[in-house]
Amino acid sequence: MAVKAEIDFQKELFEAANKMRGSVAPADYKHYVLPLIFLRYLSNKYEQSCNELEQIFAENEEMQQGFVSDSHQYRDKNVFVVPKEASWHYIMKNAKQPNIKEILDNAMKRIEEENPELTGVLPQIYQGLNLPVENVAGLIEIFSRDVFSGSSEDSIDILGRTYEYFISSFASSEGNRGGEFFTPSCIVELLVEMLEPKRGIVFDPACGSGGMFIQSGRYAPNKKSLLFYGQENVVTTVRLGKMNVLLHGINAEIRLGDSLLNDQFPELKADYVIANPPFNQKDWGADRISKSDPRLIGPVTNSNANYMWMQHFLYHLNDAGSAGFVMANGAMTTNVKEEKEVRKILVDEGYIDCVVQLPEKLFFTTGIPCCLFFLSKNRDGKNGYRARRNKILFIDARKMGKPVSRKQKALSKEEIDKIATVYRAFKYEHAKICENIEGFCKIAKLEEVQQNDYKLTPSMYVGTEAAEEEDIPFEQKIAELTKRLLEQFEESNKLQEKIKQNLEELMYRNGEKSNLVFKREKNE
Repeated sequence: MAVKAEIDFQKELFEAANKMRGSVAPADYKHYVLPLIFLRYLSNKYEQSCNELEQIFAENEEMQQGFVSDSHQYRDKNVFVVPKEASWHYIMKNAKQPNIKEILDNAMKRIEEENPELTGVLPQIYQGLNLPVENVAGLIEIFSRDVFSGSSEDSIDILGRTYEYFISSFASSEGNRGGEFFTPSCIVELLVEMLEPKRGIVFDPACGSGGMFIQSGRYAPNKKSLLFYGQENVVTTVRLGKMNVLLHGINAEIRLGDSLLNDQFPELKADYVIANPPFNQKDWGADRISKSDPRLIGPVTNSNANYMWMQHFLYHLNDAGSAGFVMANGAMTTNVKEEKEVRKILVDEGYIDCVVQLPEKLFFTTGIPCCLFFLSKNRDGKNGYRARRNKILFIDARKMGKPVSRKQKALSKEEIDKIATVYRAFKYEHAKICENIEGFCKIAKLEEVQQNDYKLTPSMYVGTEAAEEEDIPFEQKIAELTKRLLEQFEESNKLQEKIKQNLEELMYRNGEKSNLVFKREKNE
């Protein structure tokens, strides 16, 4: 059973981190490392393409020069033109020059000038970097090694995996912020396997480094049959996402902005929405959402943005679209008035298709378990899907996942296939009907969910033990503890009153007895 390890070139990246230690904050390492890797990749691809053209026209020097210098020959193959002074060979040759930082910034600038579609993607930040020249030369030497060439279509996701390394290794500096930008590959793969994006529009309004797009492109028989749109709220992460998709030959339109407060795609209707939004955002600006906002199917609350994200995803689905996204476990059972009201609407209106409870330790920056929600607008049986509007599939995968390090687990390919197969059987008319499997999955009728106070925790339905304490949202837990404590206080007060009353009665009776004895002795 294969489980994907965290990364395959830790040694080199650890060396790179050491080169920057003391001069760059650990949380910023990736912003200097990733553009260098991307620059090398662009240079390698351009050089390979040049060599191919030279070989094709080896017998005709005039035609050779004409084709090699024609930028259209490269653009048709998703290859970007790299001027000589921006080539990796030139950078390696000058790595130990005192002006190497200027050379790097100029290389970024020249590539953008030759390729306008890369404007704003390659940062010119090295001259402002407080890092000794010899350390910069060391970084160039490290990223000149073969492992970072990315020369094969089948090579690992170098940029994404490098980003993954810096998030996991420097999580203490990055804080929980890291979880917003990179979703572990096994979760991305599971979402994609369940959603099955083969053709149409894929939308990720919290796209981070673009991992959902990369995996969707790999899944589709022809990635050109998919159109990708994304939004991200952090400038440096937008840049990273653009680098990542371009590195994989994907043309994705990624825009900058707060998706909830400044939707950059207000008219977009997608076949697939796939996302890992920031969990449990407080004070996110609910008061700025108009009551007439077309995305709203229910109220919003400033205490948590989870259900605003859900309404955002639902709005951006077309009439037969489906959304799959990562969500905090608390969303399955929250009793916050506004959130619960939206959850009831999603259940009653038949939008919730499936909920998957995941194991803990899948994320790098938190051990708190999370879940996957799937919303769908094809539950009435459109386009070959099974009519399932009055049913919800629950999957409890908490016992899945194998350790890949002391702090992290990952789902194996076999486990991903098992979960996805169950969901497909539930979705498709032509598939064998999904069977309930004790302790793993169950198709529940809406009436059962409604009777369970609209709680969506899979373990409540599949026949396993009750949800563990960490699965219960904080606001629900504290409310229950407070209620229990007040009840105990009340019971304690009643007991005190009872004891006091008993003591008084006892003292009274003893007093009566003493008086009788005194009178008898006096008479004698």
